[in-house]
Amino acid sequence: MTAVKLHITTNLAPISVHSPYDGALLGSVKATDPAEIDRLLATARRGAEISRNLPRHKRASILEGAARVVESRRDAFAETIVREAGKTIVQARKEVLRCVNTLKLSAEEAKRNAGEIVPFDAYTGSEQRQGWFTREPLGIITAITPYNDPLNLVAHKLGPAIAGGNSVLLKPSNLTPFSGIKLVEALREAGLPEEVITVAHGDRELVTAMIAAREVRMVSFTGGFATGEAISRSAGLKKLAMELGGNAPVIVMNDCNFDKAVEGCVSGSFWAAGQNCIGAQRILVQSALYERFRDAFVAGTRKLKSGDPLHDDTDVGPMISTQSAQRTETAVNDAIAAGAKLLCGHRRDGSIYHPTVLEGTPRTCGLWHEEVFAPVVMLAPFETLDQAIEMANELEYSLHAGIFTSDLNVALEAADRIEAGGVMINDSSDYRFDAMPFGGFKYGSMGREGVRFAYEDMTQPKVVCINRG
Repeated sequence: MTAVKLHITTNLAPISVHSPYDGALLGSVKATDPAEIDRLLATARRGAEISRNLPRHKRASILEGAARVVESRRDAFAETIVREAGKTIVQARKEVLRCVNTLKLSAEEAKRNAGEIVPFDAYTGSEQRQGWFTREPLGIITAITPYNDPLNLVAHKLGPAIAGGNSVLLKPSNLTPFSGIKLVEALREAGLPEEVITVAHGDRELVTAMIAAREVRMVSFTGGFATGEAISRSAGLKKLAMELGGNAPVIVMNDCNFDKAVEGCVSGSFWAAGQNCIGAQRILVQSALYERFRDAFVAGTRKLKSGDPLHDDTDVGPMISTQSAQRTETAVNDAIAAGAKLLCGHRRDGSIYHPTVLEGTPRTCGLWHEEVFAPVVMLAPFETLDQAIEMANELEYSLHAGIFTSDLNVALEAADRIEAGGVMINDSSDYRFDAMPFGGFKYGSMGREGVRFAYEDMTQPKVVCINRG
């Protein structure tokens, strides 16, 4: 694995990348000196001009070509995800297919959504005018991506940006840079001019320089709240699109399809070792069904196999680091000390934290209110739908929620009243299709991902009006 050349010189030590599973050194990337920001911007400026002038059919062709490259090397891409992010090989293969879909959706967006006719004659006094608006590129976009979906979340930044005719300063996670690098290489192999994407690797000082630069017209960030707040303070007058995490509730009603609810909640809680911003964290079960659901859910959780993520029969791989697993262990210890009851799990082997289920977690506990981003789930009973919705909505931020019920009226009422960016009915909170709008409600909600919606965020309307009089 080799880093993309940045055409800069630096005396900084390379950034080493290690396997979350066994700590093996996978390689390194060249650290980018923050003092080189002017050089990065000069490249991005040339890239923005080149990208703006690419015909839409050419942008689409490049994105379609990159999709073919990724698909043809899907095994290599999946193995890269496993080795650097610790996802299981089954989950990594699905992420690669999602990346292919994201690129294809971006290619389609490049060929449409170019603007609309404006009906000037709908307004008195404008009868002699006609015209339209186009969607024009913003220019330079800084994209900062996390470790948990190191390929597809990069595609969700790059695909719409290219479709819209922009250039990108890309800063992938230092923990998982190789998947993004391989994607950039695929785009270049498909014909993308090199200057359109500039990859940089570094720390907070570099990120600050990349987001604060006046020439950067938008920052697209996926990550934690603390970093999101720091970005918003440093960015200045530019567009911000942020996905800052969640703590997803799933409501299970008495009349649900029981087996489907149990299966969906187990999968939705522990996918990607729980390092999933829309993974189920609080499962709220109607009281008459609670004990039966609890026992079946725990039994299903105990069947999950933790271990080597390269094995096809592994269900739960490592967390991103031993330190992350240790922090999770401490958080669960604190919850138990506060009164939560351990139902299964709470065992750590290095970076592997075994799937853990709690009940009776006090609603004043940090684990209830904060994003755990780990294979930990809390069960709680409720009596009425009103109570469940109150519990679901009590946090100040929200991405997705879910509800299992056979009553359409209940499902639609919940969808209307739950404060979340998406409500999944008869599905776990962790369902996502790459064409749908994706983002949060309430605190920290800024913009939407999902190819069409990111494309619109990454472009700006220009009105053309002809006065025929």
